[in-house]
Amino acid sequence: MDAPVTNKFLPWLRAVFTNAPIRNRVFLISDIFLIVVSVLGSFALRFELGPLFEYFMPQAIRMSLLAIFIKPLIYWVFGLYRRLWAYASTRELTLVISAVSAASIVLSVAVITMIYFQSRSPEYIGFPRATLVIDWLLSMILVGGMRFISRIVADSRPSAANNRGLRSSARNVLIVGAGDAGALVVREIQKNPQLNLTPVCFLDDDEAKRKSQIHGVPVVGSLDDLSKVVKSRRIQEVIISIPTAPGNVIRQVADICRQEKINFRTMPGMYELIGGRVSVSRLREVNIDDLLRRASAITDDKRIGSVVAGQRILVTGSGGSIGTELCRQIARWGPSALIQLGHGENSIFRAYLELNAIHPNLPIHPVIADIRDSDRLTAVFEELRPQVIFHTAAHKHVPLMEVNVEEAITNNVLGTRNVVETALTYGVERLVMISSDKAIRPTSVMGATKRLAELMVLDAAHSANLAYSAVRFGNVLGSRGSVVPRFQRQIAAGGPVTITHPDMERFFMTIPEAVHLVLHAGAMGKGGEVFVLKMGAQVKILDLAEDLIRLSGLEPGQDIEIIYTGVRPGEKLSEELWDKWASFDPTKHPDILLLSEEDILSGDVLHSAVDDLIHMAREGAAASILKRLDVLIPGASVRDTPPPDLTSLI
Repeated sequence: MDAPVTNKFLPWLRAVFTNAPIRNRVFLISDIFLIVVSVLGSFALRFELGPLFEYFMPQAIRMSLLAIFIKPLIYWVFGLYRRLWAYASTRELTLVISAVSAASIVLSVAVITMIYFQSRSPEYIGFPRATLVIDWLLSMILVGGMRFISRIVADSRPSAANNRGLRSSARNVLIVGAGDAGALVVREIQKNPQLNLTPVCFLDDDEAKRKSQIHGVPVVGSLDDLSKVVKSRRIQEVIISIPTAPGNVIRQVADICRQEKINFRTMPGMYELIGGRVSVSRLREVNIDDLLRRASAITDDKRIGSVVAGQRILVTGSGGSIGTELCRQIARWGPSALIQLGHGENSIFRAYLELNAIHPNLPIHPVIADIRDSDRLTAVFEELRPQVIFHTAAHKHVPLMEVNVEEAITNNVLGTRNVVETALTYGVERLVMISSDKAIRPTSVMGATKRLAELMVLDAAHSANLAYSAVRFGNVLGSRGSVVPRFQRQIAAGGPVTITHPDMERFFMTIPEAVHLVLHAGAMGKGGEVFVLKMGAQVKILDLAEDLIRLSGLEPGQDIEIIYTGVRPGEKLSEELWDKWASFDPTKHPDILLLSEEDILSGDVLHSAVDDLIHMAREGAAASILKRLDVLIPGASVRDTPPPDLTSLI
C-alpha cells in the first residue's frame, strides 16, 4: 500500500475512532474482524479446509487486506456507523443490504484489478472468482446480523424485567385501533416497564385484522364490542390509538369508559413520550363538527347559484363570523361584485385580504360604514347599486346588551330600519336578514331587538311586494365571542371551564352549514317569510364543555375543572325557534321550515313603536325601553331595569 493512500486512509480511521460514539466504534472493530472472517469463510466454503484452501491462502490474505481498507470506508459512507441499531427497522435492513452490496462491488473491482496485474507474473497462482459472491453473502449475514442482534437484545429487556416481577402490578390496557399508531403504542408499552401497563388486546373495525396479533397482542373485536371486552378481560384503561379519530368514536369510547368507571387516553398522549410531560398547550385539534351530536345539513348548490351568480351582493357585518363565511360561500358562485360592509376596519380588512387572495378576479368592495348612519348607507347604495343584501350586522352578545340597552336599539333596530329603507329606495330585489332563536319570547334586550328587526323586514316585504325574508337559527359553533372559543381558551390555560348553569342548553349549528342554509332560504324567499333552520335537539352546555375537553385529549374533572357561575342577565335555560301558537310548513329543503302568522306588528303601529324606541335610546331612557319592549312583543319578559354593572356578565 503506497504512502499517499495510507495518508488519506489513516486520518479517516482516526476520525472514526475519536469522533464516533463508543457503541459505533465497537461496530467498526467488529466489522474489521467480520470482514476477515467473511473472506476466509468464502475461501473455506469454496475449497473446504484442505490443500486447495492452503494453496489460495495468499490470495485470501490479499483480498482480506483490500476488504479491510474498502468495506469500512463504504459502510461509513452509507452511514452504518451513525445509526442506533437498538431501534433498527426494515429501513435499516435495506441500508445494510445496499452498503454491503456496494462494498462488495468496489471490492470485486479492486480484486479483479489485482488479478489483472498478477496474471502477468509467472508466479500467478490464479483466483477463485466465486469467492467474491460467497463473501458478499457472508458479509450480508455477518454485518447485518451483528447490528440486528443489538435490536434483539434491546427488545428482550422488558421480558427480563417481567421475570424480576417489576410489572406484576401493571394495569391492563385495551388499545382502540390496530394500525401503525396502535402497534407503536404497544411496542412502547412493552419496551418501557416503568409505564406500569400491560397491553391486553386491540379493538379495530377492520375485519381483515380480526383474530390476528400485533407484537403478540390479539385483535379481539370491533369498537362495538368495547363494553363486553372491558368486562371480560378486566380492562383498567383504554387508549385510543387513532390520531385522526372522529368525535363520535372518542365520544363512544368516553361514554363506555365512564359507565365502566375506567380511564381512557387519546393519541395525543404520545406527546408525553416526546416532551416528557403533558402540556395543555399540546391539545388534539378539535373538529367543530365533532361537537354537533347530529348529522350535518344537506346541501343543494343549484338553487343558491340561481340567486347569487352574476349579481351585485352586499353583506352587512361582513367582518363577523357569519358575514365572513357568507362572503366566502357567495364568492364561489361568481357574483358580478361583492360588497363587504362593516363598522370594524380591522375585521373588514382581514376578510378582504382573505377573499382577494382566493378570488383575485372578483370585484370586491370593502366598505367601512355604520348601518346607523343613513346618509352613509345612501352614498354606498348610490355608488355600488347592490341587487341582493344579506343583513348580518347586529349586536349579539346577550349579557353585554343588558347593560348597553341604548346601543342594542340603535344598532339592531335603527340600523336594520336604515338598511331596509335604503334597500327599498334603491330597488334592491332581495334581502335576507339573519335572526336568532333568542327573538322568540325574549328575556333579553338582544332577543327583543332582533324580533323587531324581523318585523321591519317582513313589513317591507309585504308593503313593497319584494323578496325580503328573515332566517332564524340558534347558536353557531366557533363564532367570534361564542361559547366554544371561550371554552377552548379556558382549556388551553389549564382551566377552569366556566358554565352558568348545569341545565343550560342551546341549539347549535356550525358556521358553514348555517350559512349554506341561509343561502338556500334566501333563494327560496318570495317575500315576507320567516325561515327556521332545523337544528336537531338542544345540547346541554355542560355536555358541550365535557365533549370539548375530551376531544382535546383531556378528562373533565381531572385535568380540567368545571365550575358554575350562575345564570347571567337576559339568559334563558333553553331556547325556542318559534312561538307556541305559530304553525310551520316544510319547504323544498328538508332542513328548512317556513313559519306562518309572524306579523304581530306591522304598518303604522310598527313604525310608531320603532320611532319611540329610537327616541328613548337617544335620550338614554333605558328603563323606559325595557318596559316598552315587554309590551310590544308577545311573551317577552325583558328586565324591568338594567343591571347596575358588568360584574354579572362574568
